[in-house]
Amino acid sequence: MSNSSVRDSWEAQFGRRDPKIICIGLNYDDHAGESGMELPKAPLMFSKFANTLIGDGDAIVLPPNIGHVDAEAEMALVIGKTASHVSQDDAFDYIAGYTCANDVSARDAQFGDGQWFRGKGYDTFCPVGPRIVPASEFDPSDVRVQQRLNGETLQDSRTANLIFRLPKLIEYVSAVITLEPGDLILTGTPEGVGVFRDPKITLRPGDVVEIEIDGIGTLRNEVK
Repeated sequence: MSNSSVRDSWEAQFGRRDPKIICIGLNYDDHAGESGMELPKAPLMFSKFANTLIGDGDAIVLPPNIGHVDAEAEMALVIGKTASHVSQDDAFDYIAGYTCANDVSARDAQFGDGQWFRGKGYDTFCPVGPRIVPASEFDPSDVRVQQRLNGETLQDSRTANLIFRLPKLIEYVSAVITLEPGDLILTGTPEGVGVFRDPKITLRPGDVVEIEIDGIGTLRNEVK
């Protein structure tokens, strides 16, 4: 699906073309460790806009002179009903389903700016898919999350290693922002991203990125 197709699909399912995309940074302690950052004391929130959304099979497009770009494997939850000041005890009642997500990140912009807005916000920088698995059919507590680049595994962890679990994330985010049906929360990425490897591994035209989550499927996107 293209960006317009993904947004058409969101409108058909949730009545909205422009979902909020809330992302959680440094939510695996091994990823925080490889980045040299302290473990967060509370969920670290940032956001993407709907211009970043693409679907399974669509191209991640690298702008000219973008510098180092990483893929980041993440499990995303999709909100099913309006949520404001939700308690952890009630949090799962507000989840419609789960999908794979790729928090594509332009590191030169992210680190050079001193904040993450531009580096995370380029068009096509949030692939999601290949489907939304209904919450009633999926247990997110301990599933395998992987990133493969051209068939080589770069990231391989489990959601049991999240620092802040899903009920805490929904409670924390909904205390700040009213969540609406179709909004996405990307729950964080584990260690293994290319910028922290030696030698570094950056996305290049012709690469194929696969994000696989057990029970959901494989999100596959070519880089152009």
